[in-house]
Amino acid sequence: MDKEKLLKKLKEIIPDKKRIVAHDIPEKYLSDTLGRLKGEAAALVFPQSTEEVSKILKYAHKHGIPVTPRGAGTNLVGSTVPVDGGIILDFSHMDKILELDENTMTITVQPGLLLQDLQKYVEERGLFYPPDPGEKASSVGGNISTNAGGMRAVKYGVTRDYVRGLEVVTADGSVLTAGGKNVKDASGLSLKNLYIGSEGTLAVITKCILKLIPKPETSLSVLVPYPDLKTGIRSVLSVLRANANPTAVEFMERKVVKLGEDFLGVKYPYPEAGSYILLTFDGHATEVRENAERIRKLTLDGGALAYLPLTDTAQNPSNVIPPAADIWKVRGALVKAVEAFSEQEPVDIVVPIDKTAEFISFINKLDEESGMQMVSFGHAGDGNVHLCVVRGDRDLKTWHKELKANMDKAYHKAYELGGITSGEHGIGISKRRYLLRETPGENLEVMNRIKDALDPKHILNDKKSYILEKK
Repeated sequence: MDKEKLLKKLKEIIPDKKRIVAHDIPEKYLSDTLGRLKGEAAALVFPQSTEEVSKILKYAHKHGIPVTPRGAGTNLVGSTVPVDGGIILDFSHMDKILELDENTMTITVQPGLLLQDLQKYVEERGLFYPPDPGEKASSVGGNISTNAGGMRAVKYGVTRDYVRGLEVVTADGSVLTAGGKNVKDASGLSLKNLYIGSEGTLAVITKCILKLIPKPETSLSVLVPYPDLKTGIRSVLSVLRANANPTAVEFMERKVVKLGEDFLGVKYPYPEAGSYILLTFDGHATEVRENAERIRKLTLDGGALAYLPLTDTAQNPSNVIPPAADIWKVRGALVKAVEAFSEQEPVDIVVPIDKTAEFISFINKLDEESGMQMVSFGHAGDGNVHLCVVRGDRDLKTWHKELKANMDKAYHKAYELGGITSGEHGIGISKRRYLLRETPGENLEVMNRIKDALDPKHILNDKKSYILEKK
């Protein structure tokens, strides 16, 4: 790659010099959000239109120049790390809301729009975009590229369920529209769904048409402490069978909650609990009230220490109960809380719901046997187990060696139980070896045939996720 020729071409496509960085590219654009994985690039570019993206990709394809698409850069697995150099396409300048169509209940946005800004905009207008990953400062395009899930998936589903249509630029610079505002689509292959969750390996997203629903009338959160995690998880299965339609069902071990408390200065009630289940109900006020009451009896009969409906203000019975926002703030900050304590490896393995307790028991045993701290929390309603594997005082060589050994065991156990590598973070670089090892070979072969067909020169986010090394 001739860097001077590349920069000359980029300046022809993008006349604004401020949107091209070729020297001293800031570290954050070369790394993941945890700063563990680092790459390099010849140029960092901030496109403002589909036309600019198309021209850049045409040139990159012609000359075999690697391209790494990037949204807000909040990924935890290295999906936006430029491993082969080349061009970083940063979409933070393509962050506009293009159209709100209340007749079709859709909104059309650019990929760089932040999730928190999208949600605020639609909720101010009585509408609702349900996907709710923990990082609200993530981009819509990034959410789509990883098929992000989040806490509300148990009721509403994941990002894929709310993408009606996409405009993408293919590896050779062609502009393609897949899907649209229609509710039903049985017309040929679903190209849209091929791009969702592909982590930027098949095309670059430039426009998103998203499904909206009416904003729920009310919402209620409930905190349920349990003497131990096993009792809590067992109770979750009863909750899911009770037809109470919870919006979110989260679980947290006490040891990770303690880290969140110390990080934010918020104290959970019932510190003697071994675990907590955090529930949310939303909908019409009567429906919410009835569902919450149904679950109250069920959880208390299932061994809960208490059943604590949360309000907007602190309560002070025998135990001080913080406001709902503070309780959720601790849940949302658990990864950052662990990171403030020690370097850690974030994991988001998925197992069948009824195997969650067995998997976490395995992890806790692995913790004891290996001496490597592993704290658990996650989405109990869909079997998505988040682990923070803590480095502690290990030197770098020991950390990498022991982490590899223990993660090999954890992922193998998950697959043994019928699980999968990732529920919502994607695969990127850090989980690639586990996906390649545990996924059936015939599945990998089909994925790589698709990659070869859509990106024959492998310029888009190569050497990540499912992509096999070319022999």
